[in-house]
Amino acid sequence: MNQMSRLPVGTEPPGPGRRRRGARTGTFGVLDIGTTKIVCLIARIESGGEPRVLGFGWQRARGVKAGSIIDLAEAERAIRAACGQAEEMADTQLGAVIVNLSCGQPESRHQHIAWPIGGRAVTEQDLRAILQEGRRRVAEDGRETVHAFPLGFTVDATPGADDPRGMICEQLTARLHLVDAAQASLRNLGACLMRCDLEVEELVSAPFAAGLATLVEDEKQLGAVVVDMGGGTTSVAVFHEGHLVHTAQLPVGGWNVTNDLARGLSTPIAHAERLKTLHGGTQAVPEDDREWLPVPMVGEEEDHIARIPRAMIVNIIRPRIEETFDLVRDRIEGAGLGEEAGRRVVLTGGASQLVGVREIAAQVLDRQVRIGRPHPVRGLPETASGPGFAAPCGLLAWAGGEGRPLLDIQAGLDRPSGMVRRFVQWLRERS
Repeated sequence: MNQMSRLPVGTEPPGPGRRRRGARTGTFGVLDIGTTKIVCLIARIESGGEPRVLGFGWQRARGVKAGSIIDLAEAERAIRAACGQAEEMADTQLGAVIVNLSCGQPESRHQHIAWPIGGRAVTEQDLRAILQEGRRRVAEDGRETVHAFPLGFTVDATPGADDPRGMICEQLTARLHLVDAAQASLRNLGACLMRCDLEVEELVSAPFAAGLATLVEDEKQLGAVVVDMGGGTTSVAVFHEGHLVHTAQLPVGGWNVTNDLARGLSTPIAHAERLKTLHGGTQAVPEDDREWLPVPMVGEEEDHIARIPRAMIVNIIRPRIEETFDLVRDRIEGAGLGEEAGRRVVLTGGASQLVGVREIAAQVLDRQVRIGRPHPVRGLPETASGPGFAAPCGLLAWAGGEGRPLLDIQAGLDRPSGMVRRFVQWLRERS
């Protein structure tokens, strides 16, 4: 048995400068479709195994709500604009992209599948058959598998095998973690990208991508929770022993904070966003009662400006942030992960940059909390290196082979039998 086959599922042998298994060759594109922004990166994996960005495009999102596409025409214009910027910078044209998954109410499912072997050696075909069986069960509920991660195997009565290929047994039992999404939402995503003359090469769970971009190896091994606080959603990814073991998505994000301010202060949404960005926070200080801020009123003349203390802004923002972390805590506890979730929380995403969010998270979740910035990426502009760009940076890491399981079976989206590609082909045949 070679060195690769002795490694735990989803891990890579050490050594700097090594090109990882599954790393892309040539130039490729990644596309982060969020509620507030759409980001396209064009890159290549260099000989040292690290990505280098060749083109960068950014647009304010349109036609997207809570991670899902609700207006095909508006979303198409924003995606085309972001991809066009990146293509012009990289002097190349994209035909397919790796896309983050935030639509379709993605969920985690854990399955135990017993597979008869009959006293012979376990083959790779057996492992693929087990993964296909897990995906078949998911499809019965109108869902499509996006990730299928083997978390470990039991060979007859002996648990703990990471790679059972070549082992002789009567029965092989697999513990699988599957991430799935609603088929209808994936069809809308495929239809929108087809209008942009793009195909979906692969889908990658958004919080999983954020974790690949921000976690260090010790956090992945010892257990950590990544909380990606986006504009329309807050998503959670739990890592343990190098694996993604759970994901969840909540329909709250930075947009809800902006909306709360607009409603509470009777001010236009654009100004509420400005107040949040420039003066927002969750921790009150004595000076807040003495710092008065101008606030235009909805429907009033331009010269009709009210003045409010900054303390009022803090009092509006803090309950929403506390509620968000209450929901995160409930999801973690409801998953029954126990010690697998570890004691470490890494906050990332644009909304995590509000002053005081880290302290609120530590208080509500009762864990050690840090703000996660993406690992440095060559060629990426400094303006795109903050927590708000963790997901697209994680897509680059995935393209470089980071986080891929031993059997890289991804919902068929990278093969002609994949549901999204089948649907795109169906539309083309009728156009």
